[in-house]
Order: sequence, then structure tokens, then C-alpha cells
Amino acid sequence: NTGTIGQTNQGGIDGFVSVFSNSGVLQKTTYLGTQATDIIYGIQFDEKGFPYVMGISLGAWPVKNALFSNAGSKQFISKLQPDLSDYVYSTVYGTAANIPNISPVAFLVDRCENVYVSGWGGKLNLCYESAFDQKTVGTTNMPITSDAIQKVTDNKDFYFFVMKKDATAQLYGSFFGQQGGEGDHVDGGTSRFDNKGVIYQAVCANCGGNNACDNDDITSPMLISRGVVGPANGSLGSGSAGECNLAAFKINFEFDGVKAGAKTSIGGIAHDTAGCLPLTVDFTDSVSLGKSYEWNFGDGTPDSIVANPTLRHTYTFPGDFRARLISIDNSRCIPRDTSYVTIRVRTDKAILLATGGKVPPCDGLQVAFVNASIPPLGGVFSDTSFIWDFGDNSPLLKTGVQNPPLHTYPAVGSYKAKLYLNDTAYCNAFDVIDISIYLSPNVKASFTTPQVACSPYNAVFKNTSVAGQIFTWNFGDGSGLYVGTTPPAHPYNIPGDYIVTLTATDITTCNVTDVFKDTITVKEGPLANFTFSPNPPAENTAVQFLNFSQNATRYSWDFGDFDTSALVNPVHLFQRTDTFNVCLFAYNDFGCADTLCKPVPALIRSIVDVPNAFIPNSEGINRTVKVQGFGIAKMDFRIYNRWGQLVFASSSPSYGWDGIYKGVLQPMDVYAYTLQVMFSDGKQVSKKGDITLIR
Repeated sequence: NTGTIGQTNQGGIDGFVSVFSNSGVLQKTTYLGTQATDIIYGIQFDEKGFPYVMGISLGAWPVKNALFSNAGSKQFISKLQPDLSDYVYSTVYGTAANIPNISPVAFLVDRCENVYVSGWGGKLNLCYESAFDQKTVGTTNMPITSDAIQKVTDNKDFYFFVMKKDATAQLYGSFFGQQGGEGDHVDGGTSRFDNKGVIYQAVCANCGGNNACDNDDITSPMLISRGVVGPANGSLGSGSAGECNLAAFKINFEFDGVKAGAKTSIGGIAHDTAGCLPLTVDFTDSVSLGKSYEWNFGDGTPDSIVANPTLRHTYTFPGDFRARLISIDNSRCIPRDTSYVTIRVRTDKAILLATGGKVPPCDGLQVAFVNASIPPLGGVFSDTSFIWDFGDNSPLLKTGVQNPPLHTYPAVGSYKAKLYLNDTAYCNAFDVIDISIYLSPNVKASFTTPQVACSPYNAVFKNTSVAGQIFTWNFGDGSGLYVGTTPPAHPYNIPGDYIVTLTATDITTCNVTDVFKDTITVKEGPLANFTFSPNPPAENTAVQFLNFSQNATRYSWDFGDFDTSALVNPVHLFQRTDTFNVCLFAYNDFGCADTLCKPVPALIRSIVDVPNAFIPNSEGINRTVKVQGFGIAKMDFRIYNRWGQLVFASSSPSYGWDGIYKGVLQPMDVYAYTLQVMFSDGKQVSKKGDITLIR
């Protein structure tokens, strides 16, 4: 059409955008392209109705009104005028190349007008190249940001890209995928962004290098979250042999501004918004994207501005209160969002009271229940205010305050009957109380507690008696008697043997009284103690820990840096300058433990180096080559032979190369290496050089 960006085909293959009326009438069309092949992979709209297109071009796609662009790239993003008359802006991203880096599969414009793209690139098969394999140049050197989830690529990975509103800057860039093996890939039908900038993808991943190609083993699998249903590719066999498998991931890039979602819980019941005075409510922002949270509880109390998304508030007078949450992050394009929830506080609380007891004979199964509940002043219970659950899978009984009929249980045993307040006329509607029922011809006293422990020991008793109305406890240490179903934890501070006696009494049973005894043996407990040196710390020096614990046979150390040891006197090298909370856990043969924690300072200067020669199969310290240094947090160490073939890769300074590749000791030669290191202080270093393998 006249008045559009492209009124004729520009040559080769072009993309196009058309506008239709609500009734399906074509109103306007424009070509978008260059003299080469141009493909539009997606179209999106912002909240103002401006269309955006995303795709790839083999030509020189126009760059217009864009502060951000990667010159010579073959992936494009363009924002159009709603009438298709011109570009608002147009730009390209990636690396300068003759063909695209990636095949785009997902596209989004969020409410802040940030633009999101997900794609994948590189060769599917490294052994048998074809025309298909050459259609993308791969992900190497595509622009990434400092907060990238993955900063390294084997040139055949996924790539995530987020561009700021009006093409002013790149907000995010990251690789994602395994290193080595066949390329990660996907069909676009399983790749989606939601309107909040969250990517959902189901992809082919962790493809074994030996599946169709035996010269590119997997050196690092795809990142997998802890606790997921499928932590590993079940088709992978030994080494890297095996097939691709489905991998699913969800990543929230969090660039679309602040959102708020006020949620409540009362007494541990989620989403509850009503209760009796005084009413304590736990408020939380279920979205939790703000840096601060402003709460107004609607009851005249001062606003609370906190950094934590969770806050507790108690209402001290009745009424309906509209609580307001404002989630705030001034660094975002939409810095504030508001959410409301209404709380109802009432004073008409009913008091729930009920009992139940066996009726004669002493070996019978009938129980008489009594509902003694009390309504608030002026309140009257209805004929359906209560529900009885007798705890034996019999039908529920809906009644008023009158007592239910005698209930006959099916067999001897223990039952937990419940009385529910089923009346919304009261603020504590749906409250429940339990009535414990024990049916047995005879009362039988019994309890459980650990029989061996270490001093000082607080014994916890579990009453497992059958039937019983009165329980009398004698702890065997001269401390006197305790009368009650379950006693509080009882202290034994002196080693020795103690005979504990429980007397159970129940006048509804045939034998009325029964006695049970058991012995608790209290042993001498372990005592943890240690020292360390050097103190004060010496630069880049390991810390020697000396164990002076008593009455212990086994030890566990936690060095406070996610490293542990089971040695008696360990030596530990910290990787950054800091003060670490080091804890020693001392155990004896009875399973008793004692813990001592001390602050341990460390002084680390970040340095790194790689030896220039090694002698495999030797007896000396140089039989492997590994990265040496201090303060290394992350690293990527790779060794190549003279033909550029990757023969070794490591991400840990403790893991080095022994000269063996695919089970064969490699020949004497000079090998090239690359090393990327991130230190614990955030500094990054890249090194490359030569290593001589001596035989």
C-alpha cells in the first residue's frame, strides 16, 4: 500500500505485516526486508498498540533511531508505527557475520516496552556437516551481561536477549546449555514468554556426543535446579554416550517493573481474612519483587515500610479494614504497584466445650458425649451450629447445642472425636476441638522414650497407654511426682540409671489401675573444643585446626564456606578474605553430640597460574597439570592439541589433566590452553598459553 515502509518486494524473500479490521477486511500491508533473504519470526504489540517484529536477515537490515546495535549482525528487532508508515526504531544484535547466529523461537514485548528474544544456534552435528548445519554461525561472542546465568558457550547453545525500551541498551544476555556433545536445540512450538517476561521452554538437551559424533564429549551438562523431578538425562550411558532428552526450564528475567500481591494467613490458615478480636494476621507480598514494602493496615496505625515482604499485624478493635500494600523498586520502569485485601475483625466469639466418656459396662463400646459450648452475650445456637465427627469413619452428625445420642464404636482402640463450630454467626466459625476417646476393657499403662542418652539430657516422654483418666509419673530421680497425660521434658544432668514409673488409672475399666516401668541410662556426653593457627591469619596460608574435644570418637567440621571435613585435625585453605564461622561437631558412640563454633579469619590475595610442563605416570608432584592459585571462585580451564581438538576441560582447581584422552596417553607435544577465572572478590582474569607434555 502507499504510505507504508515497503510498498514493493525488496528482493529475495521478504517479511510482511498486514492490518485487518475487526470484520476481517484487509486494510494495509507493508513489505519488510532487504535485497537478500529476510524472515520475520514473530510479531508482538506493546500496551499502546505499536507493533514489533523480530527475525533474521541475510542482508543489511536498517538500523534507525537505536542507541543499541551490534553492527553487521543478522538478527533484527524493529518497532513500527501503528499505520505501518515508518520505523519507530530498528536495530540488529549478535555478531558480525554473513549468516545469523541463532534461530529465534520466542518473542515478547513487556509492559515496560522491553523486548525479549530466545533462540538457539550452532551445528546440530559436528561430524557430518551439511547445508542445514551451516544456516547459523553459532552463539560464540554473542553479547552477554555481567549477571548472565551462563557466560560460556560451545557455540551451539541457547541464547537469551533482553533489550531496553526504545533500543537504548541491552538489559540482559546469557547463554544456556550443555558444553560439548551435540547441540542443544528446539522447535519453536515449545518456547514461550508470558506477559511478565518469564521464559518457558521444553528443549532437546544433554545430547551425548557419541550418539552420532565421537569427537566432542560432554564436558559440562545443562544447569539443573536442585530437587527437580528429573535431575539427569536418563538416556546417557557411560561417558557421553546416549541420546538427547527433554529438558524444561523457566527463567524470570524480572525487567517488567514491580508487581504487588497482598496475601494473608490467620493461625496458619492461608487466605483467611476474618477472625475474632484480638486478631493477628500474617501479611505477605506473594510476588516479592520490591526492594521495600509499604503496608497500611486500615486501622489508623502508622504505615510500616519494611525491606521484608512479610509482616505480622494485630488488630485491637473490631471492624472491616482495607489493608493496602505498595511494593516499591525505584530502579524499575514501573517503580510502584498496589494491592489491597479486606480484613474483618469481630467480637462475637463462641466458646467450644465438649467431653466424652465411656458408659458401663467396663468392657462396653458406648460413649456419652456432652456439648457444653457457650454462645456470646445475646447469641443463640441454631439446630445446625455444630458438627460431630466421631473419628471412626461413621457419618458426620449436624446438631445444635443439645448432646448427641450415645455413640457405639466398632472396636476397642483410640479415637479422636471432633466438635466443629458450623455457624458463621460467630467470628470463630469453623473452629474445632478434639475429644480423645480410649476404649479398652482394661487400662494399660505404657510410654516410650529413648533409653540411652548423654548428660545433660532433657527426656521427652510419649504416653502410649491404652485408656486412662489419670496419669501419675515418677521420674526416678527424687524430683517428685507429676500428674498429667504427658509431662514436660524432664532434665537429667547427672550420669546414671533412672527407673521411670507411670501409673494409669481409669475407673471405667475393669482393672481400674495399671503400672509401667522403664529405665533411662544417662551417659557422660562429649565436649567439643578446638584451636586454630595461624592467628592472626597469614596471607594465602592454610589454617591448621587442633581438636581438643573430650569423650568423643567421631568428628565433623563445617568451615563456613560450604566445605566440610571428617578428619580429627584438618588443614583447610579458605578461598577469600573473610571471617568464617567454623563449627566442630563431636560425637560419641551413643550418638550424642556437642558443637563448638568459632570465628576464624582468613587473608587471601587472588592469584592464578598454570604450570608450563608435566610428566604423566611419574612419581613426582608434576604427574598432572592443574590450575594453581588462591581465591578462585569459578574457572573454565581447557586444553587443546595442535589440531585444535579439545582434550581436557575442568571447572575445579583440584581436577587436573593426567595426559589421557579417550583412554589413551597422549604423545609428547606442546598443547595450548585457555583459562577463564572469576575470583571470590569478583575480579575476572583470562589467560592462554602452552603446556609441554613430557614422556
